Amino acid sequence: MGISRPRLVILISGTGSNMEALIRASRAAEIAADVVAVLSNKPGAGGLATARDAGIATEVVDHREFPDRESFDRELAARIEAQAPDLVILAGFMRILTPGFVRRFHGRLINIHPSLLPKYPGLHTHQRAIDSGDAEAGATVHFVTEELDGGPAIVQARVPVVAGDTADSLAARVLATEHRLYPYAVQLLCSGRLTLEAQGAALDGQLLPPQGLIFTEQ
Repeated sequence: MGISRPRLVILISGTGSNMEALIRASRAAEIAADVVAVLSNKPGAGGLATARDAGIATEVVDHREFPDRESFDRELAARIEAQAPDLVILAGFMRILTPGFVRRFHGRLINIHPSLLPKYPGLHTHQRAIDSGDAEAGATVHFVTEELDGGPAIVQARVPVVAGDTADSLAARVLATEHRLYPYAVQLLCSGRLTLEAQGAALDGQLLPPQGLIFTEQ
């Protein structure tokens, strides 16, 4: 009998371009894992059709149908666990998760954030980088913990800010980099080399620096 491949569940709220990049990477054997389900809190999320077209199971857990965040998260967690995932991947999932949810998937829940964390957690990251006169922007893949955008960094990609950049033009370049960065980070996890320890993220048993690895184009 062969060794079963890790099972990935992806959560989205919108078009799911990072989700699509992960599906492509899995199909191209750049990630040694299978995307088994895509879940969204929004029935109209464009990424649901993309996932279905790829033959991947989809589910909607509409947050508007629940009286509070805790009850929504409990139902979402139950739907995720029914898929027996090895890794839960947030890809443009626009909900702040409760501590109970985060603890339930400790060490196997990751997110990608469009800034060089710890700079600019939250929203409007590209405009904030431009307004601050930063020479670089970028994206960070990190473990999800109870602190918003504050979990240990796994890997960062840096994108130059160029003269005349707007939030939109910078966002487009960062997003293109995310589509290569996220599969790289997911493969590190699926290979078993990357773990979440009490002190932070560790690769091959060695703690990573606060910013994580620095991603360079292969």
